[in-house]
Amino acid sequence: MIAPPMKSLSRIAVFGLAACLFAASAPAAKRPNFLVIMADDCTFNDLPLYGGQNAKTPNIDRLATQGLTFNRAYLAEAMCQPCRSELFTGQFPMRNGCAWNHSASRPDTKSMPHLLSPLGYRVGIAGKVHVKPDSAYPFENVAGFDPNCVRDPTLRHDLNAVREFISRDSAQPFCLVVALVEPHVPWVMGDASKYPPKKIQLPPNIADTPRTRQDYGSYLAEITYMDGQVGELLETLEKSGQANETLVLFTSEQGSQFPGCKWTSWDTGVHTALIARWPGRIAAGKRTDAIVQYADVAPTFLDLAGDPAASGKFDGSSFAAVLLGKSQTHRPFAYGTHNNVPEGPAYPIRTVTDGRYRYIRNLLPEEIYIEKHLMGSQGAGKLNNPYWATWVFTAFDRPRTYELVKRYTRRPAEQLYLTAEDPYELRNLANEPAHAKTKDRLSKELDRWLAEQGDPGIPQDTQAALQAARQGKHLYTPAD
Repeated sequence: MIAPPMKSLSRIAVFGLAACLFAASAPAAKRPNFLVIMADDCTFNDLPLYGGQNAKTPNIDRLATQGLTFNRAYLAEAMCQPCRSELFTGQFPMRNGCAWNHSASRPDTKSMPHLLSPLGYRVGIAGKVHVKPDSAYPFENVAGFDPNCVRDPTLRHDLNAVREFISRDSAQPFCLVVALVEPHVPWVMGDASKYPPKKIQLPPNIADTPRTRQDYGSYLAEITYMDGQVGELLETLEKSGQANETLVLFTSEQGSQFPGCKWTSWDTGVHTALIARWPGRIAAGKRTDAIVQYADVAPTFLDLAGDPAASGKFDGSSFAAVLLGKSQTHRPFAYGTHNNVPEGPAYPIRTVTDGRYRYIRNLLPEEIYIEKHLMGSQGAGKLNNPYWATWVFTAFDRPRTYELVKRYTRRPAEQLYLTAEDPYELRNLANEPAHAKTKDRLSKELDRWLAEQGDPGIPQDTQAALQAARQGKHLYTPAD
């Protein structure tokens, strides 16, 4: 285990004292363990569990047979730092302050360590942390998994520290997040030879070029490598003897680094895979259409840990009733936001879905959408993602490729999709009279949510707002 930084020791000491006091009086049976396993940049419907035609994921598939699969789970912003902040705090990006990638939450933000430690929990994280500041996210650091997929993309994992954390004290419950770095780029892990480019069935929102097929095969190999890590973690939990007392959540995070997924508000960006397993408490092999969002996870953990009153601190709410089979519904809508700075020029987007339809509002539709990591260059003629260039270079005589390039770079003010029948959201219904009432209903709901969040819209997607957030001086305050 990596030792916590000195500046965090006082916080950990306080949490430890609270944990000891609570453990003396709270019955352990009422406080399950929590194990959250996160993939990184994995489009949910690239997984076989959600209809993916290519990837091999035997461990994730097996987990689904043992638990509950959510068909409609979402995150607010399809970027690593904002979505993780939402998951850990139970608050939307405006509320916790992390409304851009590579930024920071408000210094007084409370997250899982603050929330669960007073209830007697050890709260740790292994792998990719990618949240700031330390005061808002004082997790115990658990070694063994790559904390940065770019710095050393071939780093092998080691389960010893995870095993120690889980088994340290069987009488004290734990909450552990294992944040894997696969299948985030660069796609270098796994055996890409298992996915011959010519045999790959590309999703309809991905242009068909030889380079795209090659890179997509490498991405699929990383999904399979990630699945292997999921299997190893579940085996480690099983051998600890605590599997029956542990709620396991697997989530795929946001969409992959292919155009139209990560860094967008389309369904392939903000829809996430979510499986929940808790032997004897959650029915095995079931699926649910209940709408849930990352902001609902922390309140759910607190509810199951015995502190449902704390739900008032969150934008999300507990879906424990869905997990335990007492309800088939949770929230009527899931919400999303996108601020493109610092990933490229400003391109603010807001969205809402009712699980069947998705409404998207592009606040600067006259601008061209540019994402520097996907479309840019590292200098000396080296492209960040060579497959994107093959889309552009071949679009002049391939109508379908042209439409996909146009779809990604030029977007109308409003978009409406019947996602339930058009899962890749390729047909915009916003101007069709037959869907006018649906568009109006969702547009009004989005307005209500933006007002509730105190979202300023266009002024939020600026360098000034980002720099202020990085300094802990957020320019805009959420509504009460």
